[in-house]
Amino acid sequence: MDALARVKERLPAARDATVSHGMLVIFVAPDAVLVTAQKLKGEFDFDLFTDVTAVDWLGQTPRFEVVWHFYSTRHFTRVRVKARVDESDPTVDSLVSLYGSARFMERECHDMYGIRFRGNPDLRPVLLYEGFKGHPLRKDYPKQQEQPLVPYR
Repeated sequence: MDALARVKERLPAARDATVSHGMLVIFVAPDAVLVTAQKLKGEFDFDLFTDVTAVDWLGQTPRFEVVWHFYSTRHFTRVRVKARVDESDPTVDSLVSLYGSARFMERECHDMYGIRFRGNPDLRPVLLYEGFKGHPLRKDYPKQQEQPLVPYR
């Protein structure tokens, strides 16, 4: 049995799983993200965390879809994990305890979308400056809004 079939069969937290463009896509509840990542790393050799981002589905409930990408250097296989979070509490568990690289990737996702990562000790802006108002990749962000670093005189 190949790695994708094994993962799909043995992950109890998966609400749904499909294959898209040769990559397994697993949908989980927000509170199952950390457990799923632990299993992917420990049992299935997904040792490389490559990315975390979000999709803003403005007008849908839940509004945001947080998306993580993992790669197995042993099986040469990728997997994508998705969880939907509501606009009123866009919070998921941090993966910093499993992958050190998550520290900065989660900061970027927090900057751009406002997703909070429970357990990340440092969610200061990494792309934006302190005091920036809003999250520029949200679909309702006002594009014409000016936010000067130094107040105009």
